[in-house]
Amino acid sequence: MKTWFITGISRGLGRSLAQAALSRGDRVIGTIRDQAPDLHAAPEQLLILKLDMTEATTIIPAVQQAFDWAGRIDIIVNNAGYGLLGPLEQVSDPAMARLFEVDLFGPFRLIRAALPRLRAQGGGHIINITSIAGRAPNPASVLYSSAKYAMEGLSAGLSREVAPLGIKVTAVAPGAFRTDFLSDHSIRRTEGGDDAYAASVGASLGRLGAMAGQQKGDPDRAAQALLSLADAENPPVHLLLGSDAWQRMKVKLTEMEAEMEAWRDVTLSTDFPDQ
Repeated sequence: MKTWFITGISRGLGRSLAQAALSRGDRVIGTIRDQAPDLHAAPEQLLILKLDMTEATTIIPAVQQAFDWAGRIDIIVNNAGYGLLGPLEQVSDPAMARLFEVDLFGPFRLIRAALPRLRAQGGGHIINITSIAGRAPNPASVLYSSAKYAMEGLSAGLSREVAPLGIKVTAVAPGAFRTDFLSDHSIRRTEGGDDAYAASVGASLGRLGAMAGQQKGDPDRAAQALLSLADAENPPVHLLLGSDAWQRMKVKLTEMEAEMEAWRDVTLSTDFPDQ
């Protein structure tokens, strides 16, 4: 039996993961911002905490309460988050600040608060749900991609920092899953529009709109994949979920390699000449 601490279990992937873990007999501490999900579990299996990731002062007490209830936490999943769509030029400072509080700074504070307890218990697994947008960005989600890109970097660096302590870290980048992520529950949009961005942002928003409700990804299958990840003796630092994420990343890597080779001479020209 494992004990999970999962942020954002009200809907989507977080809810699917919480139910999958409970169904196999694990314990779950899940956070919600408002609405509690209908999960099937024995009372001793499930603890639901209210937590708003924008309220920095509430994160440490929530982590403390979770460890006090469970004694030991095996897997921490930073899942809570939302998207922001629209051209960068039209994003306000408050919208930018809130996005980064929820998608980056909140998870950072939660990890920082949990690390002393994970060190004391001699191990654990931190799973950060990022996005394929953080590895292969598209127009219309520049700041969302930026926050998820930062979480990718945090995960990769932290994995090396805590490996000698027996703590594992994985950044999981899902593609498009058939949740309500593209609904008003999980997406914010900038005000107004600008024809200057029709070919890039406009086209991307059109594709996203057509995709809503038709995404290839099954959140329940994603939850099973995350259970396998948590059970792995040697989990990866980076994991993609979904055939669309796989294809998008393959294209990105090919483009990056071609660009590196095209500018190889300039790159190597900056070293001191051989003495």
